[in-house]
Amino acid sequence: MRALLQRVSHANVVVDEQIVGQISQGLLVLLGVGQDDSRAQVKLLADKIVRLRIFEDDEGKMNRSLLDINGQALVVSQFTLYADTRRGRRPSFTDAAPPALAEPLVEYFKATIAAYGLTVASGIFGAYMQVELLNDGPVTIWLDSEEALLPKHRT
Repeated sequence: MRALLQRVSHANVVVDEQIVGQISQGLLVLLGVGQDDSRAQVKLLADKIVRLRIFEDDEGKMNRSLLDINGQALVVSQFTLYADTRRGRRPSFTDAAPPALAEPLVEYFKATIAAYGLTVASGIFGAYMQVELLNDGPVTIWLDSEEALLPKHRT
């Protein structure tokens, strides 16, 4: 599972010229689901995201989480996060989960974040979407697979 997080002042997603999801201060989460992903990875990733301290405190340091600021999340499914560009000039998306696997995991991800008491908005799975945002900072963070979710051991 892959997530590209963007700290935003506001964001929205448009489908067929209609806003289908919008948030104020919080995170835009572009979420990619891989072939081998499961509900266990969703729970780990959601917990990491809501507790990640990337919002400024009163001293201007990144010390607050989405939970701390009672921020909002806009979740947009994005299979293109699994683009493989190692060969040729056209990306391959064979590592992305098929819709029958990906859609339920995206829905579970949204429900898991909402279970923290946060407002969650989203795009429409599989639709052509236009995403508008005001990146705050800018702060953009990439989380990739379980390895990125495990703590590093310090020696």
